[in-house]
This record gives sequence, structure tokens and C-alpha cells, in this order.
Amino acid sequence: MAFPRSRSRRLRRTPALRAMVRETQLRPDQLVLPIFVGEGQNGPQPIAAMPGVSRHTVDSAVELARDAASVDVGGVMLFGIPLDKDPEGSGAWADDGVVQQASRAIRERVDGLTVGADLCLCEYTDHGHCGLLDGHGGVRNDATLALLARTAVSQAEAGAEVLYPSDMMDGRIGVIRDALDAAGHEDTVLVAHSGKLASAYYGPFREAAGSTPAFGDRRSYQLDPANGDEAIREALQDVDEGADLIMVKPAGPALDLIRRTKEATRMPIAAYQVSGEYSMIKAGAAAGYVDEAAVMRESLTAIRRAGADVIATYFAIDAARALNPAA
Repeated sequence: MAFPRSRSRRLRRTPALRAMVRETQLRPDQLVLPIFVGEGQNGPQPIAAMPGVSRHTVDSAVELARDAASVDVGGVMLFGIPLDKDPEGSGAWADDGVVQQASRAIRERVDGLTVGADLCLCEYTDHGHCGLLDGHGGVRNDATLALLARTAVSQAEAGAEVLYPSDMMDGRIGVIRDALDAAGHEDTVLVAHSGKLASAYYGPFREAAGSTPAFGDRRSYQLDPANGDEAIREALQDVDEGADLIMVKPAGPALDLIRRTKEATRMPIAAYQVSGEYSMIKAGAAAGYVDEAAVMRESLTAIRRAGADVIATYFAIDAARALNPAA
């Protein structure tokens, strides 16, 4: 129908009408809260580049996880910050590693929350890269796979239900899946960081996790942000190797890849609203340029609208409270 019989504004006239026909729904249980857990701390340590975010002790991580569960956030993703680092990143698979300790504690003391762990070596290596190095400073792909598999089994045995391989080594999903299955962890969920771009938006995270490379960068293993087709090939390969969800990050600058990955794989899609996205919103709000709550909600809705089923975001608790004020 043409105007005047057709009037699109009819359904925008009142809040009740707008809610009735709203296409994209954002729920707290679709959100995952990243948590940094550090060794050797007396209490939470605020991260200057990420206002409102801290490095936590195991006990304070449990309290934060409990806060998330109380407002129906779907899960947490744990990042470990060890005291000691080495060329292999051996702290990643230590039975008493900080992520393993936090996973056990949260599983034992918090109900109604999915416990997940980042699966990478960069926070644990003394050089800051995501795998073993060769004699020329390059990352050894195949040698790194065994260490990732060892870390995966250790994290699963400590209670992590969802693992987030974020290293971008070729073939790691299949190797990790085989190792988990062989160890009796066939129900452990793998969220493959298939669409992880070599992005400038990760800067605040590297301060938070102490994972800035000591030399060079990660462009030889993370995706060129200009390459959409390559991201889809990576996603399809990870699906073939046994991924349960596909991750795209950073979320806001890659809304097109979220949509394309969803359409190409027909798999559940996760997206990570990364540290730079979070910190830019915080900085804009602190300067009085934008309404933090409104921009937070609009940005998360856009990620959902693009096709993400799960969103990892440092805003998870604030967003959940805004979505469910009674909680």
C-alpha cells in the first residue's frame, strides 16, 4: 500500500506499540561478562584504561560472578594474569593456575551461571605472543596446538563449561576437541574465535591482562580487518573441526561479519564488544558527549540485530540491570 493508506508511523506512536513490534530483543541471559583474575593480589585492582573494570582476586571474582548471576547474566569468561610467565606459557595449564582456581570457586559457590575461560597463551608467555616462538620470533603453529590442548583439558577439569579458544592458530579447534573428548570432556562447549580481527580496539585489554607483545604484533595469525571472505573461510573450517559457536570480534566494527558468518554457517554466533569499544563509550560519557546508558543499549542492540546470539561485554551487569530493573 502507498501513502496515505500506509503510514509507517502508526506503529511508532506509543511506547506500547513500539514494544509490540520490536524486531530485536536483548535479554540478560544472552550476555557474558569477561573477568580478569590475577595472582598475588590483596584485592581488586582498578584498570585505568577501563573505568569500572578491575583485576580481581579469586574471592572478588566469585563476588562479581554472584552479582552477575543475581541479574540473570548468562555467563562469565575468565582471563588469567599470573605472577610468573615463561616462554611456553606453562601457567595456562597449571592445575593451581589462577583461572583453574577461579573456575572451581565460581562453580562451587555461584548458581545459575555458565563458567567459561579464555583459552590462549598470551597472558602467560613472557613474550606476549599467543604461542611458542621459533628462532626468528615467529609463532610456531603446530607446536602450539599441543599446549592449547593441554590447557583446554586443564580448564575443563577445573570446571570450565565453555572454552573460548582465541589464539587463531590453524587447526586448533580440531586438536582441542579431540583432546577434550579423549579426556572425557565431550560436553565442554567450544566457542571458536574464528573472526578475530587484528584490531586497534584491543588496546585497553592488553593493559588489563598484561599481554602486550614484547616485539612485533599479532597480524601473522589474527585476521586482516579488510578481509571478510577470509573470516568466513575461517568460520567454516572451525565448524568442520567441531566448534559449537563462532566468535566475531571486535563486535561493533564487524557487524557485517556477524551477519555474514551467521548466514554462512547457520551456527550460534557470539560477538565480543571488546575493551576499546567499552572504553570509548565510557570516555565519551565522562566527557558529557553521549548518554552512557543509551549508547550502551543501542550498541548491544545493534550487535544482536546483526545476528549475534551471545554477546561478551564489560557492560553485562549494567546492561542486565537496565533490561530488568526489578532484578
